[in-house]
Amino acid sequence: MRTVKLSLEFEDRVGMVLDVSQVISAKNINIVTFQVLPGKMFLELEKIDKKTLNQVIGDIKKIPKVLKVFPIEIMPYEQKEQQLRAVLDTVNEGILAIDGHGVITICNQACAEMFAIPADRIIGQEVEKLLAKDIPMLRTLKTGEIYNNQEIIINVEGRRLHYLTSGRPIKDRGGNIVGVVAVLKPMSEVRELVYALTKPSLNSFNDIIYTSDKMHFVVEMAKKVAKTNTTVLIRGESGTGKELFARALHLESPRRTKPFVPLNCAAVPESLLESELFGYVEGAFTGAKKGGKQGLLEFAHEGTLFLDEVAELPTHLQAKLLRVLQEGKVRRLGGQEEIPVDIRIIAATNRNLEEMIGEGKFREDLYFRLNVFPLQIPPLRERPEDIEILARHFIEIFAQRRGLPTFKLTENAINKLMAYRWPGNVRELQNVIERAITLAENGTIEAKDIILDHPQDTRLSAQTLEEAVNQVEKELIEKALKRFPSIRQAAKSLGVTHTTLRNKIKKLNLTNKVVE
Repeated sequence: MRTVKLSLEFEDRVGMVLDVSQVISAKNINIVTFQVLPGKMFLELEKIDKKTLNQVIGDIKKIPKVLKVFPIEIMPYEQKEQQLRAVLDTVNEGILAIDGHGVITICNQACAEMFAIPADRIIGQEVEKLLAKDIPMLRTLKTGEIYNNQEIIINVEGRRLHYLTSGRPIKDRGGNIVGVVAVLKPMSEVRELVYALTKPSLNSFNDIIYTSDKMHFVVEMAKKVAKTNTTVLIRGESGTGKELFARALHLESPRRTKPFVPLNCAAVPESLLESELFGYVEGAFTGAKKGGKQGLLEFAHEGTLFLDEVAELPTHLQAKLLRVLQEGKVRRLGGQEEIPVDIRIIAATNRNLEEMIGEGKFREDLYFRLNVFPLQIPPLRERPEDIEILARHFIEIFAQRRGLPTFKLTENAINKLMAYRWPGNVRELQNVIERAITLAENGTIEAKDIILDHPQDTRLSAQTLEEAVNQVEKELIEKALKRFPSIRQAAKSLGVTHTTLRNKIKKLNLTNKVVE
């Protein structure tokens, strides 16, 4: 309905409102809205013609102590509503309000976009019919209870929506509850926010330090699979850098902007592992968080879940994980809702999964699901060429952290590093170098500063660098010649050419080991 709006300015006196009302009623005109402020009055009248409007303005001006009368385009309450609407529509979170009967009275633009329904279709609907009967807003309408950051999963016109919501009761001056206002944020945005704030440092393949052909082969294979969504199983001894590879795989993948969620399956107690992985609903068990909790499988949605030491998963959780990989859905503990998830799995282990399958400790079907693309990281003793370059890399890192100039590494110290078999692999080398920097004097790391965890586990401590390298090469070649029936196959397994291997066999006097 079109209306006419007037603004009046006057000197305050008793009876002013009555006098103005009488002028309007004398013309048989309905007053739609009447707002009175100190020294000002605003009228919204039903639509009248221009002649009648001029007569009304003229009659009002004749009222004693009226100073000004003029038409306006918008009433003050409308201006405030527009300002409030502008504020609400600027907010990224969805804002929804209901009255005392559960009818929606406010829905901002963000909320309408979340529901994919125009705001004018949402306002006026009963909230329990549009969303759900058990949403926190309706509980607050009854109890007045404030709630913060509760998860809700609702179905709006056949679409499943997942939000984090907080709400407050609206009360009148007498303290009576007359409505509820709630803020909603999509869980996908919450996950991204949490990930942005807690984002672990990620490493690229450029951060993997090596010079050996063996590591070059593994890194090149990893780079190829990184660009896909293929499940990867990383195998290698403890300390070889499996998590470093997992982080690089994620960073080089199309999922790089989404969460990378690591879980060490051996570090979490079995009693907590299931709830950490799958989450739970409210009331699932004693002590369950109000509103429930999403598990890491949900948190990793559209990202990567890294299952370190996956062999330590209990068999009943192996079955549940297999189901998630097959169906792409998660069911929280105590819940019935099937929650779709899109995740890439990268798993790692230092255990012999094939033996565990034979012993009934690891499911064969899960093994095949995980072992789509295996990556075998060689232990440090099988790539002695990498020892010195890694040692110098760690020296630079630790010296920089302590604000010190770089340290020199003597030839005797290098020989001692090369002679050791490194049962703890790269992690042990890192610890040894940090220890050596602490002990070193005058910026030089001597052999005496190299304190090994297992000093008896050396090849020959008196060897020169060349002798140590030859010793390692000899051991590797002997193993390959025993394992493979021909020199060509042995050379392929070692990552060298047939000619190179023949020359090394001759150099190391291993001709008696060759089976022609």
